[in-house]
Amino acid sequence: MRTWQPVGDRLRLMRESRGFSQLRLASEADVSPRHLSYLETGRSSPSREVLLRLADHLGAPAHARNELLLAAGFAPVYHVEDAAVEEVIEPARQVLRAHEPLPAMAVDRLWNLLGANSGFRLFTEGVAAHLLEPPVNVLRLTLHPDGLAGRIVNLEEWQHNLLSRLRRRVDRVCDPALAELYRELCGHTGRCGEDVEGIENILLPLKLRDGSRRLNFYCTVTVFGTALDVTVAGVAIKTFYPMDDATTRALRGATTGPRRARAPHLTRRDVSSRTGAPTRSSPPR
Repeated sequence: MRTWQPVGDRLRLMRESRGFSQLRLASEADVSPRHLSYLETGRSSPSREVLLRLADHLGAPAHARNELLLAAGFAPVYHVEDAAVEEVIEPARQVLRAHEPLPAMAVDRLWNLLGANSGFRLFTEGVAAHLLEPPVNVLRLTLHPDGLAGRIVNLEEWQHNLLSRLRRRVDRVCDPALAELYRELCGHTGRCGEDVEGIENILLPLKLRDGSRRLNFYCTVTVFGTALDVTVAGVAIKTFYPMDDATTRALRGATTGPRRARAPHLTRRDVSSRTGAPTRSSPPR
């Protein structure tokens, strides 16, 4: 795995993505243009105060400020963006309900499950109980041998797709929690390092065994926020759409058939810290 992006490169990319010149940012943040240039090229190391001041003038969300601090060798100082989470919870609930009977779930930026609709029960059939204990990590749930992995027909493709996506994010952001999750999933799958190189397939179907049936889905992602914020509080909604009539009929039948494992509800208190590691589930003794 490559080393995390240096703080200077990260600062420069953040500045450029927001349309700031070095002169403008230096002027607004009350630092000299030369010092800012030295920070971006790595010739000088930023203090915590200067780094937070620059991030503030760039309007960086809390998780991006934490990533800057970590890249510079400082401890993160921000936790859950409570106001943003509170604001997005009800719209997220509505989106999840509106997609029924299609399976849909809300996840945070660490892939921890925040909530799901009734269609999500389709993905919990046969999953070990310890993987469904909060906080549920969706990537772990998908790739763990005791999770959904045994029912995924095209498992090797999904392992490659999810791990390559996660590895690129780990390489792009300075987030120890994601790095730990990546290492754990590599251990579960036996795929790591060069095995996950390549371009991820955003249209990769999910081919899932459900008893004697095979269900086929494609997935979309909805985020809350602006182009600058990336997402509000890191909340994203993943929705699975049927690729054929048989899958459509199965989804309609699932809403009237016996209840499966309960799908969690989205609540503010379930939102994990944006800087905390996904909790590792342990099998019951």
